[in-house]
Amino acid sequence: MFTGIVQGKATVKLTNQVGRNKRLVIDFPTGVMLGQQLGASVAINGVCLTVSDMTHDELTFDVIDTTLALTNVGLLQTGDIVNFERAARMGDEVGGHIMSGHIMTSVAVSRVEKVEDSVHIRFTTDRQNEVDARRYLFDKGYVGLNGASLTISAIGDDWLEVSLIPETLRLTTFDKLTVGDRVNLEIDAHTQATVDTVERILKQRGIVLP
Repeated sequence: MFTGIVQGKATVKLTNQVGRNKRLVIDFPTGVMLGQQLGASVAINGVCLTVSDMTHDELTFDVIDTTLALTNVGLLQTGDIVNFERAARMGDEVGGHIMSGHIMTSVAVSRVEKVEDSVHIRFTTDRQNEVDARRYLFDKGYVGLNGASLTISAIGDDWLEVSLIPETLRLTTFDKLTVGDRVNLEIDAHTQATVDTVERILKQRGIVLP
């Protein structure tokens, strides 16, 4: 479980193709992974990955082909910067919203607008990889983007927009995003459960949504 409060940025030190899978070695800021264990979960750009090896501040993760196809982890190269969050512990403050690290799809940046100290980023939400997340997204609802718990500030038929404050920009990679970059999207689990339940009940009653 994660809270969507990104704890910082880390650097991809090495990527190796292993069959259809990929091995990532990521270098974290000094000391932030103290007490970490093999088999523990870490969110990398919002993707829940398992620690398979570790040396000081370097952690290794093995990523399966399904995850590579669904997320931007498959695009990572040596030197890239990623958001990270350690798994939450019982009793930790949930400053964002509960997240699982299970990405539904990725979305592309279509516009970056700077207004004084804030930045507004728009993402296309067209169907990707046979996945359509649009029915789970609504104005002022929660969304997970590259592991950050954010509130949707505006939404259209095929796009959503978030507004970022300076502190979020400082802690995350969002200040480096440009048009065309792909970002991992995780929908709010409570929203998904509610929408799926309502749709199922309406279907049972013979009501078909447009």
